[in-house]
Amino acid sequence: MPIYTYRAVTKTGVIVRNKVEASSRQNLIKSLKNGDLLPISIEQVSYRSKNTQKKQKKNITDIQEIMKNVNTTQLGNNKKTLSTKEKVNLYLARTEKITQRDIVVFTQNFYLLKKANFNNIHALDTIIQSTENLSFRGILEDILAGVEAGENMYTTMEYYSNVFPYIYINMIRVGELSGSLTNSLEQAVKYLDETEALNRKLRAILIPNLITFALLLVMLVVGTLVAIPAIQGVFDELGTDDTLPAITLWFADFLDMAMFYWYIPVGLIAIVVAAIVFYIHTPKGKYDFDLFKYKMPIFGELIFAIDFSRLMKAMLLNLKNGMRIQDAIEVSKNVVKNYVMLSVIETSINNILIGSSWIEPFETSGLAKSMITEMLKIGMQTDLTEMMEKLVEYMEIDIDNIMTKIMKVLPQVVYAIVGAVLIFFVLVVLVPCVQVYMGNFLFSAYGV
Repeated sequence: MPIYTYRAVTKTGVIVRNKVEASSRQNLIKSLKNGDLLPISIEQVSYRSKNTQKKQKKNITDIQEIMKNVNTTQLGNNKKTLSTKEKVNLYLARTEKITQRDIVVFTQNFYLLKKANFNNIHALDTIIQSTENLSFRGILEDILAGVEAGENMYTTMEYYSNVFPYIYINMIRVGELSGSLTNSLEQAVKYLDETEALNRKLRAILIPNLITFALLLVMLVVGTLVAIPAIQGVFDELGTDDTLPAITLWFADFLDMAMFYWYIPVGLIAIVVAAIVFYIHTPKGKYDFDLFKYKMPIFGELIFAIDFSRLMKAMLLNLKNGMRIQDAIEVSKNVVKNYVMLSVIETSINNILIGSSWIEPFETSGLAKSMITEMLKIGMQTDLTEMMEKLVEYMEIDIDNIMTKIMKVLPQVVYAIVGAVLIFFVLVVLVPCVQVYMGNFLFSAYGV
């Protein structure tokens, strides 16, 4: 009898995990629902894993540990010896880190080799020879060893989740399981390039403004702590009746109180942050946080569009390789990490099992645009694969439009925040300085 591992949510929002035997996946879903459990994911355990002990791997973070296994997976029987240059690089690589650029170059090279009809072993071995980052080379050799042992690439990559992004691993997984690894690699290259391009745009907008914001805060605090007492000392020494602006006096008193009782605001901030982190790590908190990601201002629409686009692209790959809709969704859901999306996908799979529409959960979620669901409905009545190709094109255009809108709105938001701080700085610090510069207080001091 097949063995399944499942994750399900109780009525109170608690996620439970278990491994059970069941005659079929559908019977397991029925038994879970009868026990007031809502399935999130159900996977059948491979029969091979029952009879053979899977090779244990580990995340290798020490370069010495990596080099214990270096060059043990070379094709052929000739063991390669390290050259003097490689020994020097090994010595210098003790603190070498794996960067996003390393992953991008690997993916691009692997994609080109696969297009040239290289098999996985030959392609990986070729890339390893040209990889200069010794830490990354050790990981690639571990992946190659797994492929030579008959495993899929993604199973080894999962042990290095601190190196390969979650979405990246599951793109490779979809490609290997659907037989379209080359297409998945092309998507992975595009995903990495788009991610880096978006990050560059965001950095170009945020970093200069954040630096300006930080400098204004420093000037505000230093000016209040240094310039304001000096100006007040001049007023007191000359005996003028003029006083500093009320907002200046208030902010100076506020800083004095905050510095004297510093442990109170620090403690409150630490408690609030700890409470938020703890709540997010609970099942209900994780779900609420993922829902907030989809509904948050400015970025929420973009995050959902990207997740849904990845799901549709993965499904399209699977459908082109002859998978049924149910199997295509089941495999494709691994490209998504958001609990809200996973819940909608699982409901969609359950609808297929009971003979209902798999599109309905996406429509009733209130997250997907009507254009998307209508295209899927038309595809079900005509040619789903052809319609999904058009849907993917539409999603790419939609994502570009959303990003363009964000790039217009985000600077305005940042400028508004920086402007508010700048106005406060002028009122608190610059106005008293101008007051001293003009010298009007001298008339009051000398009774004029």
